[in-house]
Amino acid sequence: MVHSVLPREIRMSRLRRPFPVLLAVATTTVSLAVAIPAAAEPADGQRQRAFAAAAAEFGVPESILLGVSYLQSRWDANAATPSVTAGFGPMHLTDVTAAPPGTHHDAGTEDARGDEARPALHPRATLGELADPALHTVARAAELTGADPAALRSDPVQNIRGGAALLAAYQRELGAAGADPAGWYDAVARYGGATDPAAGTVFADEVFATLRTGADRVTDDGQHVRLAAQGNLPPANRGPANDPMTECPAGLGCEWIPAPYEQYGPGTGDYGNHDLANRPESQQIRYIVIHDTEGSYATTLRLVQDPTYVSWQYTLRSADGHVAQHVQAKDVAWHAGNWYVNAKAIGLEHEGFAAQGTWYTEAMYRSSARLVRFLARRHHIPLDRQHIIGHDNVPGTIPSTVRGMHWDPGPYWDWAHYFDLLGAPLRGFGNLPTGMVTIRPDFATNQPAFTGCTAAGVPCPPRGSGSVILRTEPRADAPLLRDIALRPDGSPSTMHISDHGSRVETGQQFAVAERRGDWTAVWYLGQKGWFHNPPGNPTAVSSLGLVVTPKPGRDSIPVYGRAYPEAAAYPADIPAQAVTPLQYSLPAGQRYVLGMISPSEYYRAVTFDTSVGHVVVRGQLRYFQIQFGHRVMFVNADDVTLLPSLW
Repeated sequence: MVHSVLPREIRMSRLRRPFPVLLAVATTTVSLAVAIPAAAEPADGQRQRAFAAAAAEFGVPESILLGVSYLQSRWDANAATPSVTAGFGPMHLTDVTAAPPGTHHDAGTEDARGDEARPALHPRATLGELADPALHTVARAAELTGADPAALRSDPVQNIRGGAALLAAYQRELGAAGADPAGWYDAVARYGGATDPAAGTVFADEVFATLRTGADRVTDDGQHVRLAAQGNLPPANRGPANDPMTECPAGLGCEWIPAPYEQYGPGTGDYGNHDLANRPESQQIRYIVIHDTEGSYATTLRLVQDPTYVSWQYTLRSADGHVAQHVQAKDVAWHAGNWYVNAKAIGLEHEGFAAQGTWYTEAMYRSSARLVRFLARRHHIPLDRQHIIGHDNVPGTIPSTVRGMHWDPGPYWDWAHYFDLLGAPLRGFGNLPTGMVTIRPDFATNQPAFTGCTAAGVPCPPRGSGSVILRTEPRADAPLLRDIALRPDGSPSTMHISDHGSRVETGQQFAVAERRGDWTAVWYLGQKGWFHNPPGNPTAVSSLGLVVTPKPGRDSIPVYGRAYPEAAAYPADIPAQAVTPLQYSLPAGQRYVLGMISPSEYYRAVTFDTSVGHVVVRGQLRYFQIQFGHRVMFVNADDVTLLPSLW
């Protein structure tokens, strides 16, 4: 992924200024909230008071302000760190002052197509567009409030004031007025950042749905905030219809922006930027791959329309969760860096840039979850972490490609919250000794000491994460594990943000190797990896399932990055693809959790003309997908014994 640098601001002291009450019909409750000195309220009620005060100052219904903020940040302060789209604070005020050159598909040596049967494709993007006003709302909020831009980024109170001022300005520009929340629909749609008013209605519908149901939570910095249910609000349901070419759930307002299938050179293999197919008739779709673009939404759309670039099925916009589809599910997009996975996957790119950005908007999480639920139902994909995977979970294809594989969406993607939204919470069986665990830390309080977000060796801002660090011994200062593919010199893994050689992720499942007091060890990349797992604050929960172990008499067995057929399965006119083991091996006595049974298949597609040699080769070999490390991998079913996970 591309790292870029945004200005790092220190936390500013809270600006003290009176909040005049502008609502002529302000209620006694709101007036009292404005008048009470900060010292007289509980410390965990300051965020609630800030919303009430800002709503009164700028004449915005408090419920509207709370609802908009919830869909942006769930009221979190996020330690004044930027989101992946350079948004700050509870109101996600944006301040983009620099952009990375391109997207994560430009970084490293990964070939997004992942099939050495044709030449590798290493596209390079150009600098993205930065003029979009939606990326500079801090500056507009500073004009409207008189607050310093640094304070609008770092102080939650000033940030909430800035968001309220923006909403009020949008309402005035629309020629609307009044204290009825129902009359603020269009201003809310505009706050989502959409230049297309129709697209903004999806964001507004989500906000108003939240208003109708209410919300109540404690934020990442310990603030208790509550939005009372507004049962008297009429259903919004003003979202646009999906483009008829798209494959989306009703009401998501999906846009069709097609990726080109074009020939651009003299050779039959010079075409892009995806392959035509006939899934699921030709091959079952088994994966949904979550990506982070590391580029702006506008740049990402421009790139996916370039026939010489790469492709993915969907792009999601950060500010409002708007969805564009580019490649239909029946066709194979080039995105995951592994042709076996690509041929069985749908890829979702989530807008995000600035490597030190550490959080994603609630609007994008919600749209993504709605889309994935729809796709999973349509294609019979289980909602678990063996099938809903990150780009960082996709294995390299052969030893030479492992090190260059990408690591998005990274350790700050909240998998637990995402699966809650999917309606498939990551639950377990407490601390029962089942021999298998599901990684499930508390996202807000689990804050690994990563480095390298802005520069090598520089600590990243403390931030909640779904990643859990593994160590060679059951103690906090023990060395990290080794990943012989990422570090061929045999040196230990590091805490660099992209180094996942000793890192497990929320939702992943592993076989237990040992327990000692508050520490649990799991089998990982052929090693025993320890993590702190106290019963009072567990980072993993017990689970049940099946595990694989080498058959008796085998000292170790090979591990693969793809499940390709045996050579005898290929027709005479199709070159057999090598079944090449990766650098790793699975030693006798170790166990790894079974994710799925994987058929041996290879989709031959190397020419623009689909009538020439486009065929799925199927073999007799069977593979088991296992959670071998941070990435999933494959073992030959004939090499292992399948066992229940119970000790």
